[in-house]
Amino acid sequence: MDREETRKNKLKRESAVSMGSAKQQILVDWRGRPCKPNKHGGMTAAIFVLCLQAFEMMAIAAVGNNLITYVFNEMHFPLSESANIVTNFIGTVFLLSLFGGFLSDSYLGSFSTMFIFGFVELSGFILLAVQAHVPQLRPPKCDMMLNKGKCLKVKGYKAMIFFVALYLVALGSGCLKPNIISHGADQFKKNDSKKLSTYFNFAYFAFCAGELLALTLVVWIQTHYGMDVGFGVSAAAMVVGLIIFLSGTLVYMNTPPGGSIFTPIAQVFVAAITKRKQICPSNLKMLHGSRCIVPQDGTLIHTDKFRFLDKACIKIENGRSTSESPWRLCTVSQVEQVKILISVVPIFACTIIFNTILAQLQTFSVQQGTVMNTRLTDNFTIPPASLQSIPYFMLIFLVPLYEIALVPMIRKFTGNDSGITPLQRVGIGLFIATFSMVCAALVENKRRDYALNQNRILSIFWIVPQFIIYGLSEMFTAVGLIEFFYKQSLEGMQSFLTAMTYCSYSFGFYLSSILVSLVNRITSTSSSGGGGWLNDNDLNKNRLDLFYWLLAALSLVNFINYVFCSKWYSYNPSLLPVVPLHEPQAQGHDSENPN
Repeated sequence: MDREETRKNKLKRESAVSMGSAKQQILVDWRGRPCKPNKHGGMTAAIFVLCLQAFEMMAIAAVGNNLITYVFNEMHFPLSESANIVTNFIGTVFLLSLFGGFLSDSYLGSFSTMFIFGFVELSGFILLAVQAHVPQLRPPKCDMMLNKGKCLKVKGYKAMIFFVALYLVALGSGCLKPNIISHGADQFKKNDSKKLSTYFNFAYFAFCAGELLALTLVVWIQTHYGMDVGFGVSAAAMVVGLIIFLSGTLVYMNTPPGGSIFTPIAQVFVAAITKRKQICPSNLKMLHGSRCIVPQDGTLIHTDKFRFLDKACIKIENGRSTSESPWRLCTVSQVEQVKILISVVPIFACTIIFNTILAQLQTFSVQQGTVMNTRLTDNFTIPPASLQSIPYFMLIFLVPLYEIALVPMIRKFTGNDSGITPLQRVGIGLFIATFSMVCAALVENKRRDYALNQNRILSIFWIVPQFIIYGLSEMFTAVGLIEFFYKQSLEGMQSFLTAMTYCSYSFGFYLSSILVSLVNRITSTSSSGGGGWLNDNDLNKNRLDLFYWLLAALSLVNFINYVFCSKWYSYNPSLLPVVPLHEPQAQGHDSENPN
């Protein structure tokens, strides 16, 4: 009898773990005590997190946006290989955000994850600064342009130091990024759509401020005082950000980790496959944990998509009162969370090309600037990497204007707290991004024609519009995507789903590396001269303009695909904002898509 009771208790505990993502967790302070609404959270707490966002972005952007110049000029990698090193580095930063989100939600919590990996990132900046400062840790000085790329490339222990430092920065930054966003958002109630939308806009404002400082002040320091001083400034910015972040410890609302977030997901697939021969009941009440109305405890109600997974909720009636294992019987809420994860994949996939465009602006567009006239006055030249600061100058004013003026005006017409839905915001950004590559292709064609046929050098300001257009598109897409993923997550999965936004950046940069290599291979075999579009260190011999046209075409096709995907996606009614009874509310299991 005792053995049977012990077995039942074990099953109950396992079932409780399996439903962890569906439970409404209690927010706690730094000592693990329940939070007090008048003492913890709110915008006061979020400001400390946003300051870390700004300073961390300042530090990492200063490295990433001018890294191709350092890798090409100081480490002596060929141009195409330098571009791939940069895109692989940035891609790894964003891919590791999934690891950071998993650690936070499952084991450490967002505060501890940010604290640990903030210092990991700091150690990477310090090591980069040391290598850039000590000549013995770099290859001999050599001008890659004058020597036509024949300089001695970094190798051996020097290359090891460089890549270890670079990927310490990637590990730290990647694990920080999703937790900064989700920890700040955790300071507000999830059903307060208006405050959350405001927070996400200000989070992007902090991002823009950090980028702007990096691309003006720090890049200018790198150009005039050396990369060692520039890397040192990045390390100092990281120190300031961590100090400010730790200063808010007493006022944070913290979400405790709830165990592995992958276990409940795996249980759904295992249970559904195990019961694949079962027939789904027509009466939803027969499904385990089914709700007929929208609950207020953080659980999800049933929807009609991916009905195969519903088999995981079918109870087996065998005449005995024994409980089924959570690997054979799951709740409806648990299954619905898996449905949401599957449903967001097409939306996620449609943002990859968008971030491939960003990769070009941080690599080839910077190199474009190096072969253009950078002189503003007789005594002042513009560092090419600083061109990327121009859209952020614009966005510093545009983001507050959007939040203060445009959102209230649009809200009157749409009735949506955010003005437009996150998916609509993403779509607008994807559409605008296409014109960034169209503009880049036209300007590069003109620049190349002037250089080869007229022996003239265009002003660097010709490539400013492509940065401005992309900056405008990013204001819509980046913020909309983060808000969308955060609002689709249940308690205990905020950081991981937010990390999917950054994972999109990662795939975009990796795709850029693949495209560069693939385009070089295809165009090298088809070209009578034997050289590919991007095969030479001399941009005048390359066909970067044709590569930009290719990206413009891919971006347009991607936008059309996104329109269909966003129309197909439907929100779970449990995740829609609660509206008063006199207002129309989503009906049934597949409510009309509010995209």
